[in-house]
Amino acid sequence: MSDRAGEYIVGLFGAEDELLATLREEADRTGLPPIAISSDEGRLLQVLLTAINARRVLEVGTLGGYSAICMARALPPGGRLLTIEIEEKHAAFARKYIDRAALSDRVEVRVGRALDVLPSLDGERFDAMFLDADKEPLPTYFEWALRLVRPGGLIIGDNALWGGRVYVSEESDEKTRAVREFNRRMAADPRVLGIIVPTHDGVAVAVVK
Repeated sequence: MSDRAGEYIVGLFGAEDELLATLREEADRTGLPPIAISSDEGRLLQVLLTAINARRVLEVGTLGGYSAICMARALPPGGRLLTIEIEEKHAAFARKYIDRAALSDRVEVRVGRALDVLPSLDGERFDAMFLDADKEPLPTYFEWALRLVRPGGLIIGDNALWGGRVYVSEESDEKTRAVREFNRRMAADPRVLGIIVPTHDGVAVAVVK
């Protein structure tokens, strides 16, 4: 996607309200990694969740809570979002903004390593799972998503293009290999129907069959 096309889309669909803009500014100022989703990706997540009438969502990788707030705003009354964050400092920051957004009643931030937390959820069912955390375990997260997301639900992965490294043949570090494998499974696994939406760094989306 060209820069001009991206600017056009963000201009139409990516407006941030004051709370999200303040969250992003404070996150940058206080040293959180500058890797939160873009504002138009937040809109994409809301469209996807609304399309499947999602009521229960699981997120891996909270960071400052930007994506959690976007997704929680798309949930109907009684909807719930569980988000997993490994860093207590990031979780505390996210809880502050989730509270400011008046979403504490529908968002739970659980601190821990995702690969330790996910087994505790085995047997539960979610309408969607958003993967936006460490890249090396992505293929394992994909398998967990297949266990936890209901048929007809969505598996969504951020950074599917990984800055272009996934399609540069000489790039073969562990993170790049993991993103490539995740994308391969989204494309080829018969249990899902998937695609990569080429917005910013790519968003992989798959429907569980």
